[in-house]
Amino acid sequence: MKFFVDTADIDAIRELHELGMIDGVTTNPSLIMKSGRDIKEVTKEICDLVDGPVSAETVALDSEGMIAEGRELAKIADNITIKVPLTWDGLKACKVLTDEGRMVNVTLCFSANQALLAAKAGATFISPFIGRLDDLNLDGLDLISDIRQIYDNYGFETNILAASIRSANHMSDCAKIGADVATAPPAVIHAMANHVLTDKGLDAFLSDWKKTGQKIL
Repeated sequence: MKFFVDTADIDAIRELHELGMIDGVTTNPSLIMKSGRDIKEVTKEICDLVDGPVSAETVALDSEGMIAEGRELAKIADNITIKVPLTWDGLKACKVLTDEGRMVNVTLCFSANQALLAAKAGATFISPFIGRLDDLNLDGLDLISDIRQIYDNYGFETNILAASIRSANHMSDCAKIGADVATAPPAVIHAMANHVLTDKGLDAFLSDWKKTGQKIL
């Protein structure tokens, strides 16, 4: 499973990229607002840093506006993925932009039917939102599983990009189900390295080492 990081924080992206931990980046209007920077400027910097897909989101609600904004965003760099919402107009925009040879990420997916439509429209990525379904006492992971089954049944090439990731467990669960990609905030990716038994074992080793009175350097 590929890892995308869900942020517009250049320092966080750089750290994960240098460790080889990420294969791409996703952004959205909320993350751009949080960065406090111009969308084109920060997106260009991200694209220069990361070789993989970088999702930049349109904000128009009509298909014509999405297409125009998508074409403008695509000028930023060759690895731009145009992000459109899973609405009927979004599907129209997806079809046009995909036919032009552009990568398209259809976002805000909350049902298997929506994912099926996105695949039919030629989406490069479909972004089902796990955490937001969990917030409604629905199991977001069930949606990932349903989409995986449907896409495998019919050979759809659209990549399942699990989004709205809230925990390290979400990441491993998505990997077990077979999501192609998971995008998560930097803190969640960092949390994947944590385990109480690792900390406990390290404390024990260091305690015993201190008793030896030795030094390595």
